[in-house]
Amino acid sequence: MASTAPADLAIVPRNLRFGRNEVRGRWWLGGDPIATAWHNALSASFPAGEAFFIETVRRFRNDVPAELAAQIDQFVKQEAHHTREHVAFNRQVTGAGYDIAAIEQRIADSLVQARTTHPVAQLLVTVSLEHFTAIFAHAMLARGGRQFAGASDETRAMWTWHAIEEIEHKGVAFDTYMHITRGLKPGRRWAIRSLVFARVSRNFIANRVADALALLAQDGVTGWRAKARLWWYLLGSPGVLRQVAWAWLAYFRPGFHPWDHDDRALIAAHGAALAVPHKEIGEPGARR
Repeated sequence: MASTAPADLAIVPRNLRFGRNEVRGRWWLGGDPIATAWHNALSASFPAGEAFFIETVRRFRNDVPAELAAQIDQFVKQEAHHTREHVAFNRQVTGAGYDIAAIEQRIADSLVQARTTHPVAQLLVTVSLEHFTAIFAHAMLARGGRQFAGASDETRAMWTWHAIEEIEHKGVAFDTYMHITRGLKPGRRWAIRSLVFARVSRNFIANRVADALALLAQDGVTGWRAKARLWWYLLGSPGVLRQVAWAWLAYFRPGFHPWDHDDRALIAAHGAALAVPHKEIGEPGARR
């Protein structure tokens, strides 16, 4: 299967840093403990997760066509920058008084287990999670970033930057899998990726919900009220999971490709917001 990525696709690593000098409140997202807990849980998963993404895709770099290999190089750079920025973000989360050590350890333990599986199975975990990050990114940008309306300018810019780059490289891991498994019958290849995606989806949602509830417990928000408020945030208003339901389901369609929907207009619409307040690392005046 040939990639349906746009012929003029540009994957541009933007080596930016955010919020090093600001002090965020404990409930940095509009004073809302629920929204804050969900996004803190996401951020806590990113450094180890993105390191795994880099590892699982880069190992196939020499086995794919030159154009895809070049895209892998750009994917790796973007993900490395994301890792660094979420390490810094998580440092501020702990600075606000949250203990995320147990969350980080559980993620590390799960990745130890994942690394015992076949390299293609590991790649498919990355393909699956990259679909999640891409559809979350699309939903965020398509709604003008309103879910971050209560965050500081620096924090909102960081999540916007991350979302832009997740859209740009959303097809890289998928195309790597499709090339590596080109010898399989299409039906078998579809069945394998669908089964892995279903399992990864279950684990991803269950683990992020558990992590968010653990963080809420540190605020004294516990029991059925905490669960009800969190699930309302995810499925009701604003409904961050409800918003991506159809895009999530699309992955199961035979013949699916992440670039079936070209949403680069969102990059153009939001990218300008990053150009003014931030500079590339290494430029005069760049933030360290």
